[in-house]
Amino acid sequence: MVELIVYSFVLALIALWLWPLIFNIKNLDYLVSNRDDPATESVMFQRAKRAGANFQESYPVFLAVSILSIVQGVDVTSLATYWLILRVLFMVSYTAGITHVRTLLWVGSLICLIMMAMALV
Repeated sequence: MVELIVYSFVLALIALWLWPLIFNIKNLDYLVSNRDDPATESVMFQRAKRAGANFQESYPVFLAVSILSIVQGVDVTSLATYWLILRVLFMVSYTAGITHVRTLLWVGSLICLIMMAMALV
């Protein structure tokens, strides 16, 4: 389980920093400037930012439930693995603009979190 938490940290770095940067690389001069004037943002960059914001909403719950499962000795490794996979696929589908699949992936990741929490009770 500890390895999955470490992988989730890697996913957080990718989702919140690297992924949006990839779609905003054309604004590199802006990124290293004082940012006095607003930069133009591509649709893909805006989607990547929104996917990262969505990740920030569920990530604290994932961390809390994961740590509690370690403390209580409850094995939720498979659910945590599914959550990570679904979140990666969600990020990619959100950025690519695949709306219905994106929603199903989000629902799947939410179900994983609920099932992880229910395993603790």
